[in-house]
Amino acid sequence: MTRAMRSAIALCVVLLAGCATAPGPGATRTDAPYNEEVVRIPGPDGRTLVATWYKPAGAGPFPLIVLSHGSPPDPAARPAMDRYRVLTPVGAFVARGYAVLVPMRRGFGATGGAFAEGYGTCANPDYQRAGNEAARDVLAAMAYGQAQGFVRRDAVILAGQSLGGYASIAAASRQPRGLVGVVNFAGGNGGNPVKAPGEPCKPERLAQAFAAWGASVRVPVLWHYVENDQFFAPHHVRAWYSAFAKAGGKGQLVMQPPFGRDGHGVFPSTDGVRVWAPAFDRFVAEFGIR
Repeated sequence: MTRAMRSAIALCVVLLAGCATAPGPGATRTDAPYNEEVVRIPGPDGRTLVATWYKPAGAGPFPLIVLSHGSPPDPAARPAMDRYRVLTPVGAFVARGYAVLVPMRRGFGATGGAFAEGYGTCANPDYQRAGNEAARDVLAAMAYGQAQGFVRRDAVILAGQSLGGYASIAAASRQPRGLVGVVNFAGGNGGNPVKAPGEPCKPERLAQAFAAWGASVRVPVLWHYVENDQFFAPHHVRAWYSAFAKAGGKGQLVMQPPFGRDGHGVFPSTDGVRVWAPAFDRFVAEFGIR
């Protein structure tokens, strides 16, 4: 194993907390809990996306959560992600009666291939274009999930952490049938906690992207962040949420107290469920998602 690969794996573990082994062709059931099953699904441009199912016991039909991953700041770490396998938060969703589908988007981990979500340069980022590309993968996974007999087609939540949260909002702007809500855990793009803690590239461009999507999103969105997020500082998050809401987006922003050394990782953390689950439960109860 090269030094670069060791560094990539370390970044994957620290930032994304979800590395696993890539599957072979077809579906592969694993020995993990929650009826874990690895599948290959049709993606954009003829590509195949590797995804993982987690399901409650029984035949269903279950409401569906499509859970989207983030991205490490170092592009070299993307191949080391393999699958986004965060069993603690997944287990919390499954315990609440949800089937969870976790796709790997183009250019990441087990799916591999060319990266589709580049935003350009830090000086001139096109976050809206990058988010719309990510949304294509999220929507492909959603359509695949809805086609399964154990899923309720009319009860889908798009959820995601970091880049996955921002991708989920972009996907919701397409108004897919059956979508009832979005949960954005620390969503954004362009952040680098090492080079510029809390200060993403051109944060005002992210406000513009969230406003553009907010004008078209028709379902409630929970924005869940933590004060000591080293990717996206709270004042930027509040500006993004304000732009989203002013454009017509509906939902709520929850800003939690500091969590550990970097609140950006509260969602995948093994003890983070106690922080985000109460807000999630209130959200789905208020809007009648279940």
